[in-house]
Amino acid sequence: MQLAFRRARGFSLAEIAIVMVIVGLLIGGLLAPLAAQMDQRDFSDTQKRIEYANELLLGFAIANGRLPCPASSTSNGDESPAGGGTCTNNYDGYLPAKALGMQPTDTSGYALDAFNNRIRYALSKIVTPAGTCTGSPPFSSSTNLKANGLQCLPADLLVCSGSQASGFTRTSCGTSNSLVNANTVVAIVFSAGKTSAASDAARTDELANTDGLQTDSSATFVYHTPTPSGATGGEFDDQMVWISAGLLYGRMVSAGILP
Repeated sequence: MQLAFRRARGFSLAEIAIVMVIVGLLIGGLLAPLAAQMDQRDFSDTQKRIEYANELLLGFAIANGRLPCPASSTSNGDESPAGGGTCTNNYDGYLPAKALGMQPTDTSGYALDAFNNRIRYALSKIVTPAGTCTGSPPFSSSTNLKANGLQCLPADLLVCSGSQASGFTRTSCGTSNSLVNANTVVAIVFSAGKTSAASDAARTDELANTDGLQTDSSATFVYHTPTPSGATGGEFDDQMVWISAGLLYGRMVSAGILP
């Protein structure tokens, strides 16, 4: 009877505690790589979304003879203004999902990346040479885009490799800091990534991509491979693609819209 009693008495509290600790360690060890895998999946999905957005923008240009204006924070995912023309938010806007027919969107109609953040979109509003190229806006008006023709190139948007170079400003990449040549980038599509730099002043490379959200005065953007906290320019996980003048004009020439 005594042997039977001992077999039936179950586990002690100490034994249960030890088991719970071991289970917790095992679960914790599994969750960390699972979270990393989910982040990598969302990163890859976001890259696909912004690349798809680029194709939609080029398709819009072929169908309408112009690129759409960026959406504003109050335009419910549509161009601002609707129908194009002089854009209200050239450098600090969002992808106009309504005009492009892009999904998924949030409840207000703005296109989302895989981290559920709104996808950003910037559009050139200055062209060169100034004496030859007339008509403003140059890329969001079909009349002006066609009248300007292939000789007119964007003169404002810049993609830089970092925000720490000497001479980096809202209108210049600074010294030896450009990823693309000047007069190349017509439009930029980007995701701010999993986290926002709005509350972290150390993330200067990310802040360079969003510091125009209040003033629409910053035409310089930063792009490079992801970096961890403590890196020069701070933690960075923005993802970006852009449309060059050559690509835009090439597609429009092939479609018979230009010259």
